[in-house]
Amino acid sequence: MTDRITITKTKTTTKAEAATPLPAAEQLKRDSRFLRGTIAQGLADRSTGAISEDDNKLMKFHGSYQQDNRDIRDERRRQKLEPDYSFMVRVRLPGGVLSPQQWLDLDDLASRYGNAGLRITTRQTFQIHGVRKEDMRDLMHGINTTGLSTLAACGDVVRTFVCSVNPQISSGHAKVYDWSWQLMEHLAPRTSAYRELWIDRLEQTTDGASDAEPLLGPTYLPRKFKIGFAIPPYNDVDIFAQDLGLIAILDADNQLQGFNVAVGGGMGSTASDPSTYPRLGDVIGFVPPEHLLQTCWHLVAVQRDFGNRQERKHARLKYTIDSHGGLAWFRDELQSRLPFAIEPPRPYQFTHNGDRFGWIEGDDGRWHLTLRIPSGRLLDVPGHTRQTGMREIARIHRGDLRMTGNQNAVIANVATEDKAAIEALVRQHGLDDHESASGLRLNAISCVALPTCGLAMAEAERYLPHIVTQLEQLMARHGLQDEAIHLRISGCHNGCARPFGGEIGLIGRAVGKYDLRIGADHIGERLNTIYRENINEASILAALDELFARFVAERHSGERFGDFVVRSGIVTPPERRPALVY
Repeated sequence: MTDRITITKTKTTTKAEAATPLPAAEQLKRDSRFLRGTIAQGLADRSTGAISEDDNKLMKFHGSYQQDNRDIRDERRRQKLEPDYSFMVRVRLPGGVLSPQQWLDLDDLASRYGNAGLRITTRQTFQIHGVRKEDMRDLMHGINTTGLSTLAACGDVVRTFVCSVNPQISSGHAKVYDWSWQLMEHLAPRTSAYRELWIDRLEQTTDGASDAEPLLGPTYLPRKFKIGFAIPPYNDVDIFAQDLGLIAILDADNQLQGFNVAVGGGMGSTASDPSTYPRLGDVIGFVPPEHLLQTCWHLVAVQRDFGNRQERKHARLKYTIDSHGGLAWFRDELQSRLPFAIEPPRPYQFTHNGDRFGWIEGDDGRWHLTLRIPSGRLLDVPGHTRQTGMREIARIHRGDLRMTGNQNAVIANVATEDKAAIEALVRQHGLDDHESASGLRLNAISCVALPTCGLAMAEAERYLPHIVTQLEQLMARHGLQDEAIHLRISGCHNGCARPFGGEIGLIGRAVGKYDLRIGADHIGERLNTIYRENINEASILAALDELFARFVAERHSGERFGDFVVRSGIVTPPERRPALVY
């Protein structure tokens, strides 16, 4: 493994910049003693179910958000009670891989301390919801006891990595997954505050005087930074939605040659603010594996040095690139920090953007079974005892388990002789609905939204089953019941369910109201476009009824819905930036 890089070139600070006061969010990080704040004191205060707003911001770096139940917020206010506070805890799980024992441990922790089972996120990890403040230290300690962590699952840091979900399909896939782990460790925060608070569970933390963050610095990054690894031809992690996307280049023998580097992706925006926007990443070059760690270290450092720390909604890497001269500027700045040349991109092609359900055999003769988990929610409901079923599978499984970027689960590394036992449990617990689900249902994802997300303007997870059923009926009337269309629903414009990359995207504007967006492609290389703004369900269905009718009448052979609405001129896709010239 390449040695850790501890020295980075930094931007020269002008006198005017030095004299500019830091915004409150940046000052909070600087004064936090490397993410300690007064979290320990807030957790010990039993007079309230909450912690302070400042400590809530710092808690994100430790992998948790404070939330409250918005379904009963008004009623509690009328009763003069404080909101029904709880915490969401997110596990750091690079590539979404864990052992059966870790699954069982997390399932047990969620059952003891949460209120809604385990939930698979769109970043291949778990969230545990409904955790009370008094249980936080026991839960977080328990997660670390399993060999996992929550550090940097949230916050202004390099977040948990996503990676193509079947690293055992070939030796090249396994190498890519290994590099994702190495890079995660290379870029992770170094603060000892996490150990003090959650592992050692100190009643009073140290002053942090011995801590240092050689990459992130005392104010960490301007905003979150997401990294993903994809292995063509499958873009199953939406690689261009990442701040940094690493596209693995394998040769004809599935041996890893290196990575194309794509920068500047991001799905979030602010409603009715055109200065914010979703953006797909752009490829700026290729690096061989031995240069990966150093390249990514300095790439993150460019964002650390140039990212907008005055206005958080413009602080993601996409805005840094667009406001400082574009891709050529960014590549040149990165190149100036590296002792080797960034090479021209290598050829690649993506053909698919979703998950591959059912059994897949790897090069080594072992099997991988992808199961549909609606909205990633592992709960027992009539006909589908998913939480119990996965628990029973984990108890007998001799391989490992993997989460996908589309909120599904993979039972991986199954020996041929073990397939029948796994199959029996899958059918017993209703985990086999991928065999009968429509193409629309298989490709539908949503964020949590109401009632726990404080940013949500409308329903998403709770609305998804209903709207999918309505759309299935509509599509059946047009003979499109077998059509695989990507549907993504988010409760707000922050875009956690990547709605801007859906062939059909619904983005919440108010309770019962959504922006309808259409026209993304089926492989993750084109964003969708606004078609109808702030409309209710009846208007959504009426608009899509008309579009489906035209699709059936005018489509070319094999044409996808998103491609059709663009080709026919119904919507004009966002312009892509010109490729860099080498």
